Amino acid sequence: MRYYLSMLVFCLVTFACQSQHTDRPKTSKKYAHTNRLINESSPYLLQHAHNPVDWYPWSQEALEKAKKEKKMIIISIGYAACHWCHVMEKESFEDQQVAKLMNQHFVSIKIDREERPDIDKVYMSACQLLNERGCGWPLNVITMPDGKPIFAGTYFPKKNWVNLLEKIHAVYKKEPNKMQEYASRLTKAVEDLEKIAGQSDALAYNQQHLKTLVDTWMNTIDFARGGRKGQMKFPSPVNYDFLLRYYHLTKDKKVRKAITTTLDNMAAGGIYDHLGGGFARYSTDPQWKVPHFEKMLYDNGQLLGLYAQAYQLAPNKKYKRIVYETFDFITQELTSPVGGFYSSLDADSEGEEGKYYVWAKAEIDSVLGKDAAVFNEYFEIKPNGNWEHKKNILYTKVLEEEPVKFAKKHHILPFVFQEKLKAMRKKLLVARSQRIRPGLDNKMLMAWNALALKGLVQAYRAFDDKKFLRLALKNVEFLLNDMSKGNQLYRNYKLTQSSQGKRKKANEGKASINAFLDDYALLIDALIELYQATLEEKWLLKAKAFTDYTLAHFYDAQSGMFFYTSKLDAPLIARKMDISDNVIPGSNSVMANNLFKLGHYFYNQNYLQKSKQMLHNVQKDVIKYGHYYANWASLMLYQVQPPYEVAIVGKKADKLRKQWDKKYLPNTLLMGGRKEGSLPLLKNKLQKGKTMIYVCKDKVCKLPVKEVGEALKQLK
Repeated sequence: MRYYLSMLVFCLVTFACQSQHTDRPKTSKKYAHTNRLINESSPYLLQHAHNPVDWYPWSQEALEKAKKEKKMIIISIGYAACHWCHVMEKESFEDQQVAKLMNQHFVSIKIDREERPDIDKVYMSACQLLNERGCGWPLNVITMPDGKPIFAGTYFPKKNWVNLLEKIHAVYKKEPNKMQEYASRLTKAVEDLEKIAGQSDALAYNQQHLKTLVDTWMNTIDFARGGRKGQMKFPSPVNYDFLLRYYHLTKDKKVRKAITTTLDNMAAGGIYDHLGGGFARYSTDPQWKVPHFEKMLYDNGQLLGLYAQAYQLAPNKKYKRIVYETFDFITQELTSPVGGFYSSLDADSEGEEGKYYVWAKAEIDSVLGKDAAVFNEYFEIKPNGNWEHKKNILYTKVLEEEPVKFAKKHHILPFVFQEKLKAMRKKLLVARSQRIRPGLDNKMLMAWNALALKGLVQAYRAFDDKKFLRLALKNVEFLLNDMSKGNQLYRNYKLTQSSQGKRKKANEGKASINAFLDDYALLIDALIELYQATLEEKWLLKAKAFTDYTLAHFYDAQSGMFFYTSKLDAPLIARKMDISDNVIPGSNSVMANNLFKLGHYFYNQNYLQKSKQMLHNVQKDVIKYGHYYANWASLMLYQVQPPYEVAIVGKKADKLRKQWDKKYLPNTLLMGGRKEGSLPLLKNKLQKGKTMIYVCKDKVCKLPVKEVGEALKQLK
């Protein structure tokens, strides 16, 4: 994108985006300013409700004002746990002179990217086109009065932000027509980005496609510390979910090493909270040592399921501990009284990133006394700190020699050491709980709740512990009762102030945004998992109903893919499709997998054909860039090695299902129950007085057996 105005604008406004960590604004009960964000439910928007900037939420009122007054629009997008969003607010949006400039010449709109990912996707595409993909949050976009973007960037120090606004306004006053022409071209490029064309050429998938994909992928893996090579590392659960599946089917030792090295190092690193459980969003270094301290529901929900499945594949006490501690984190920190899960914990407390989580050595010595020396050695605690400002992040290198060797080196029996370590961690957790806590983003999002729901169900299947299932059932009841209306879902939910911390009452919360494709796709996926864990057909029927709704409101027959927004939503400047997989699997890949599974359950050829077409549309990218299309790669696995359909029917169905789930069996679709049910494959499968297991493929079943061990032999 090298148009006339692009050159002009970028010559004026290319700035460095580095700054020292800055305190967040302090709150006060008396406010000199209150803007329109005061009526919003998003904690992020409410953080800006008393800025002197005359912020609007995304609304027809704001868009019409810009057109009527012929003012350019500032669209500023962030989220509650975003450190640099807070920095920019303090430096610029709380400043009277900056606000005066913004209010005089622009219409300013503030957006929570987690509530409105549709808007974020559109303007993030513009930023990536303008900046060669170097974008993040806060995302600050300047548009023409019609919303078409002219400039996009991320964090700006106050001086640079003012300079940018003044010069763009000057260009707009002088050459508005040229700016409009450029904005139109940029908008067209945004529309075309990730546009998918339906493919019609014949293609048969085979094992070689998968091998090519994985061999290329393995070149990006850091086999010393796990994760992808690079200076920062993200957990990326969907990637390792696929690699687990691939290893199960191929027994590729290199893939197994990529998985275990990553899971082991994440669990040992500073990205994991060794006191309170749960994972931070990413590591800022290649060793998983220094986290970006915000803790997100979507990461922890997925990692709960990933470590549970890794345990099913090869039982490992460490993985089980990670699952249970992450569960404790979710229940204690992110679970609302109504059964929904909150979105995130802030990276900052008291205006300082990570302050809640890090320790001076003297603090640990004071809490643990004579036991501190062993603890400090185990967790790499240094007198002058192992991080900045003489502070210590808890992480361990003991992984390299194993805890058993560490215990023997200190002449402690291994099981005694483990109990001692557990007690020390608990003491420090109690001490930490006295600190000022990070901020909580207490809105609830459908898609993220669905990821946590699935993770809970996967944990239940792996460990047969009903506390996972109880929380999952409470959550799904909330999602279906409070965040849906028939088969229409809502994106968000927020408890009213009066209902916080109280028992559930009618109409105590607010859901206001129509759901997007990921909300439907991820809930459908979780409901399919819940059906397999309970063998209660109502969950599968609900998944099918939501699937039919998405086909009616999101499906694009021309491309064979799904739009991210419903046809019921007011149009934006572009209607995007969510294709690739990232820290959360892309909504189209999830829908393609859903259609495949439901197509098998209901013998629905329309579903199966649509799923196959969707994969066909992206297959070249899947093979070439596997780590960006991991969930698509899982669907390709199904195409190359079709799943077994396993039916367990009879009074002991749940007992046999529990035995079945002790194994990692990703290439099976489980069904059945105490009764026959309505699924086509289950017809005439109930035998009076018996519980039988049927192992089937492509609707053809082998002779039924009574024992799980016999059925497992039939899989081979």
